[in-house]
Amino acid sequence: MTHATLAPPAAGPVTGPSASSRRAATRRAALHWIAVHALGIAAALFFVLPFVFVFLTAVMSDNQALTRDLWPRTWEWGNFGTVWDTPGFLTWWRNTLLYAGLGTVLTVVSSTPVAYALAKFRFRGRNLSMMLVISTMMLPPQVVIVPMYLFWAKQLHLSGTLWPLIIPMAFGDAFTIFLLRQFLLTIPKEYTDAARVDGCGELRTMLRVVLPMAKPAIAAVALFQFFYCWNDYFGPQIYASENPAAWTLSYGLESFKGAHHTNWNLTMAATVLVMAPVIVVFFFAQKAFIEGVTLTGVKG
Repeated sequence: MTHATLAPPAAGPVTGPSASSRRAATRRAALHWIAVHALGIAAALFFVLPFVFVFLTAVMSDNQALTRDLWPRTWEWGNFGTVWDTPGFLTWWRNTLLYAGLGTVLTVVSSTPVAYALAKFRFRGRNLSMMLVISTMMLPPQVVIVPMYLFWAKQLHLSGTLWPLIIPMAFGDAFTIFLLRQFLLTIPKEYTDAARVDGCGELRTMLRVVLPMAKPAIAAVALFQFFYCWNDYFGPQIYASENPAAWTLSYGLESFKGAHHTNWNLTMAATVLVMAPVIVVFFFAQKAFIEGVTLTGVKG
């Protein structure tokens, strides 16, 4: 009796996971990433979507702006040219650059020596002086606006200009002094002592030793002041409203609103042109800005 021998089945090549299983794994990884970063994604959308809405409205036609149709039917890029050619718009740009640029320089230059003295000098009443500086931050500007306006308008006859807003910045800013002082407190005292031993005076010690180490903090407070001046609406409204030649961009935007009709597409296009420089400046300076804010502690 013969027995048939059964040959073992041929071993096929070892195959990896199928395409469907790989897609499922990729999907699970994506869902896991979204779940982990859900709060960050929600916060990002919260801040980004208003800018997207403003930009899309800026390139719409006047008939479509602020309708239920959120996507432009036709891309009206000429809205930006129309805004740019608006009478007075370039003047508002020049005034805003003057206000923001000169105001930032004056604030940083005048506040730095005060912050250095409060951080590195030992004198009677130093803590009281710092408390007085901080107390000025708690005083709303609306409280002193009437006497200040009477002083600049009636005594110095500077109403209708931006000088009542620029000149006070040459005498320091409480918020800038506070932030710079907190950062300068973190610089070891040994550096300034070594500079004095080498024969440096206080001014040279501040300029050659301390300020190069305080560049991140100086950049941070400069950006804070630049953004404040660029976006300031209250100050130009009080002092420059009577003179259109002294308007800034933030106040000039009000002129795009009519009494009976508002061209919202042009208003949004002007808003984009006003926001663009600030976004560009922050984009290129965000490293120094974040570093300065992070390193500026609350050391007493």
